[in-house]
Amino acid sequence: QVQLVESGGGLVQAGGSLSLSCAASGRTSSSKAMGWFRQAPGKERDFVAGISWRGPGTYYADSVKGRFTISRDNAKNTVYLQMNSLKPEDTAVYYCAAVTDKVVWDYNDYSSYDSWGQGTRVTVSS
Repeated sequence: QVQLVESGGGLVQAGGSLSLSCAASGRTSSSKAMGWFRQAPGKERDFVAGISWRGPGTYYADSVKGRFTISRDNAKNTVYLQMNSLKPEDTAVYYCAAVTDKVVWDYNDYSSYDSWGQGTRVTVSS
């Protein structure tokens, strides 16, 4: 199993930036891809961004394209989410997740992910 720990959340004004980190430990060799999701109060958990540990592709929700960047450091087993031009509607708890057991997965689908972090809160004030 893979354990995930997010960090980097906080309070920021609209237009500002934050960088989130997700450190993976445990059976990291079994992890094939990573994703960031977010959940605002009273809303469903939504896909934000995804990345494979091995390939070059990155994937984003339309709502964050051009503002957020997902990246990885394979040596550190860490995935990052750089968030720029933040808006109040970006306020949510952000979770990272790992795909480990699937042969085929859909980055957008939270059921593709087998391990989840505890979440880190991001609040964007207007």
